[in-house]
Amino acid sequence: MKDFKEFDLCGKIIGAAMKVHAALGNGFQEVIYQRALSIELRENAILHRREHEMPIYYKGEHIGTRRVDFLVDGNISVELKAITQLEDVHIAQAINYLEAYNIETGLLINFGAKSLQFHRFTNKKYRPSKK
Repeated sequence: MKDFKEFDLCGKIIGAAMKVHAALGNGFQEVIYQRALSIELRENAILHRREHEMPIYYKGEHIGTRRVDFLVDGNISVELKAITQLEDVHIAQAINYLEAYNIETGLLINFGAKSLQFHRFTNKKYRPSKK
């Protein structure tokens, strides 16, 4: 993670997700949690884009797009799930998205379990853009 600001922001996102889970519990569809989390992020002045469409490249060629559930502050990917138990495939998917989008930090948050589940990831293949 680049610095304390990004680490702190991840903590705030997780805190917002905990508020949503405490209020709604488990059992809803993913889109319900997505909408509620967007409200919570907005109320906490956390800059985010919901269902942000991002291009995917292979060897420099555009091969498609994929929507990330949230792109927070332009550099944190947040993927949501509403399933009973996270599996290795969900973790691999979150890491693959970080690499495909060249985003340094990602969160995988699962609202479907009795207790909120979350994982924080760092893209080991991250290449800072030259600005």
